Amino acid sequence: MILQDLAERLAAQLHGDPALSVERVATLSGASSGDISFISHKRYRNELGQTAASAVLLREDDLPHLAEGVAALVVDDPYLAYARVAGWLYPPVEESGGIHPSAVVEEGAEIAADVSIGPHSVIETGAQIGAGCRIGPGCVVGRHVVLGEGGRLEANVTLCHHVRIGRRVLIHPGAVIGADGFGFANDAGRWVKIPQVGSVVIGDDVEIGANTTIDRGAIDDTRIADGVIIDNLVQVAHNVQVGEHSALAGCVGIAGSARIGAHCALGGGVGVVGHLEICDNVIVTGMTMVNHPIREAGVYSSGTPMEENAKWHRNAVRFKQLDEMAKRLRRLEKQSKDESTE
Repeated sequence: MILQDLAERLAAQLHGDPALSVERVATLSGASSGDISFISHKRYRNELGQTAASAVLLREDDLPHLAEGVAALVVDDPYLAYARVAGWLYPPVEESGGIHPSAVVEEGAEIAADVSIGPHSVIETGAQIGAGCRIGPGCVVGRHVVLGEGGRLEANVTLCHHVRIGRRVLIHPGAVIGADGFGFANDAGRWVKIPQVGSVVIGDDVEIGANTTIDRGAIDDTRIADGVIIDNLVQVAHNVQVGEHSALAGCVGIAGSARIGAHCALGGGVGVVGHLEICDNVIVTGMTMVNHPIREAGVYSSGTPMEENAKWHRNAVRFKQLDEMAKRLRRLEKQSKDESTE
């Protein structure tokens, strides 16, 4: 793509040759001729001054630090601009339509004419596959599943019976949508399975990472709203609800019936206790344990940061002593107050 076209698409201010073309994206330090890079943090200004890229996406205050002879596209958000440019330079590979001879499509499944179904995939009866869908090898689309138009299932994705998926949803390899929730009743020490009769409903423009699992509801449906992004190895339990455009990073675990608001971000390894609610516009930093409701927008954290092992051990011991230390402090404060009034 030539820089003039990129500048027009991004509404960017162009410094350099409008006819210069770029073919690839690259890091500032690894770029060469024909590459376009970006800078989104001042700590990379040293690399900005040495880059061999043909062009760089940057903010105006970074412009004086750019290496001589390198073109610039000045934008408000270089990282967002980079995401868009990368999408234009690396469009998804279009697969040819059609059903592979080894795929199994049961009678009663409804498949749009331009759908691609890969080797050894199974489409069960009553499934509805929308226009433009791409189903990779080894996938299972269960009974009466609905997969909206433009959906893409990578290899070995399982959509269990009656799951409903919106439009333009991308699901990465190994994900399982609609397995039974973890529902059991205790009968004098023996577990009795509770049938999970709900389903999973996923909105439009959702992306779900590799080996993530989203369980079907016990009675009502588990729901993932439009625009949600979910990383790899995330566990979403039965009856969870996740609001629009929220983000769940790797290894997040959300217990049953929790409700996550819209525009929330849960960092890697966050755990959310069941049956509680997180309001809209909440950020929870990595490895935090959410064990009570969050009713006000903001940033929340728990846990202790890494430190040298011997120091950590000393602090861990002192943590166990906090209750007794607090009691002693109150006694001393009371004693001091009594003595001052004598």
